[in-house]
Amino acid sequence: MRVISGKKKGMRLYSTRDKFTRPTEDRIKESIFNVLKDIDENAYVLDLFSGSGGIGIEFLSRGAKFAVFSDISKINYNCIIDNLEHTDFLENSKVYIGDYIRNLNTIKMDSVFKFDYIFIDPPYEKVDFYFEAVDLIKSLELLNNNGIIILESEKELNLEKYNLIKTKKYGKKYIYFLDLGEEYENNLSR
Repeated sequence: MRVISGKKKGMRLYSTRDKFTRPTEDRIKESIFNVLKDIDENAYVLDLFSGSGGIGIEFLSRGAKFAVFSDISKINYNCIIDNLEHTDFLENSKVYIGDYIRNLNTIKMDSVFKFDYIFIDPPYEKVDFYFEAVDLIKSLELLNNNGIIILESEKELNLEKYNLIKTKKYGKKYIYFLDLGEEYENNLSR
């Protein structure tokens, strides 16, 4: 696993030893960022269900200002910290350990900012986590008006109640891009 572009391009990242975690493949990471295009230097990012932190670190490498990481596993928490130290991004980040619902509520209480990008990649068998996380993010108003939520799933998701702006399929993986609705302008060209 490595950083694929930006300031830390080519830098290898540590992999988590948590048997339930699988990192986002490089080709899928590249495809996600091809859709997102340039990352604003003032962007705030939330990497929910972070695993080893590869996605949040990729955002930081591509110029994001700050990344927040959230994972329930202590093993993953330690791996994220190691990767942030290894890439010199520890000062541009904050890591939360615990259940994603508790962490989202804590992030809301702790933060004076909203997120421009939120990446959600729970364990694939936990399909309800996608919907619960998006609903909670909306109710807590954690996403900027022009922000993007990105979901990675191994199953096709029924997202008809959300404002789906783009879907990409790579082999068995689905990548979904959502925003807050038509009244908002997002960062993607449709």
